[in-house]
Amino acid sequence: MKKTVSLVCVLACVFALTACGSSDTVSDYQTDKQANAETVATNSIIPLIETCATLDSVMDVINEDGYTDEEWESAVYNSFGIEVDGDAFVSAVTSYVDGIEEMGEIVSITDVTSSVDDDQIIIYVDVTGTERTGQFEIIVSNDYFTKLESCALNVDYTLGEKMSKAAMNTVLGIGMVFLVLVIIMAIISLFKYIPMLQEKFSRKPEASSAPVQPAAAPAAPVEVYEEEETDDTELVAVIAAAVAAFEGQTSTDGFVVRSIRRAKRY
Repeated sequence: MKKTVSLVCVLACVFALTACGSSDTVSDYQTDKQANAETVATNSIIPLIETCATLDSVMDVINEDGYTDEEWESAVYNSFGIEVDGDAFVSAVTSYVDGIEEMGEIVSITDVTSSVDDDQIIIYVDVTGTERTGQFEIIVSNDYFTKLESCALNVDYTLGEKMSKAAMNTVLGIGMVFLVLVIIMAIISLFKYIPMLQEKFSRKPEASSAPVQPAAAPAAPVEVYEEEETDDTELVAVIAAAVAAFEGQTSTDGFVVRSIRRAKRY
């Protein structure tokens, strides 16, 4: 019995120590910093953003990206005494302008809470607009300087609106995927024309297709008969004697042989 009681007491002590170790004790200093950050957020940061969003001169500079981050930090601090990260300030004003287009003009602040994340204090400011409700999510440095590091106005949507937006985003995403696939398929289908184009541009000009006339056959050699040059004296005498005999004369006087030609044989 005593052992059982002792075991129960030990277990109770262990659970008590565990509970004490897991408790999150917030110091008064941290509580003061959070309270100061909530005050600065509601009384300074939000009014600053609302004011700048209504000034055409400020919006023109934001839209044209006319200032550097350092210039924004200096301008806001000198004008309003608030330390800001230049990029965070521009993002805050832009987010506010986009938010009030759906919320309508902000008419009241309903609740302010904050939490600590290491070296940052996150402030949640619930607001009510003429059309919808929303929430400012403001992040400042975890000190008394409360430098603005980030700010966004998040609009509250109903479950049906959230589902509708999610479905629209899904449809757009799938549509873009299919569109890209169709474009890729179209490009691939054109690959079959590449060899044809290469052959067309690399082909050498062909020679003239006119038929080539066969070369004329060489003319047959003409046989040239050369008369044999002989001594015609005896031949002349024989012919003259034959003619004289045919005429019944005994002498060849009066006969003159002027030329002798060879007769053609057929």
